[in-house]
Amino acid sequence: PPAHSRNDWIGPPDKHSNLRPVIFYVPPEESALERRLREARQEAQACDQRFWAGHNRAFSQEKEEFIFSRLKAKGLEMRDETGQKATLNAEEMADFYKDFLSKNFRKHMQYNRDWYKRNFTITFLMGQVALVRALRWLRWKKKNVGG
Repeated sequence: PPAHSRNDWIGPPDKHSNLRPVIFYVPPEESALERRLREARQEAQACDQRFWAGHNRAFSQEKEEFIFSRLKAKGLEMRDETGQKATLNAEEMADFYKDFLSKNFRKHMQYNRDWYKRNFTITFLMGQVALVRALRWLRWKKKNVGG
């Protein structure tokens, strides 16, 4: 982002996780509370990035292995006679998706629990930052209107 920017910047989707990375704005006079909030947001982003990059990598690998094994069982190659990549029908792929989700159910549940904890913390910190800013603004307004 340009040096004069006062906003967070959101990038294009990551090729592994499909998440859009955020470059967080750091104000020059960032308070300790604001820094805690920014760092909590950065950590949440890093956790999401790690989880989804790993999940998507495992998904792609297992999907390819599933397709290969099903095609092999049918006596087919990965590419048809025209050179096109061979595919399975929707019902066969539904078997893969169901099995993959069942096998990864606990991982997803743990990720969801962690996600809610992180986001509750972020929301709480955002409330604190907003309250401090509102009180600071009210003190400034009282000083400038009354003085």
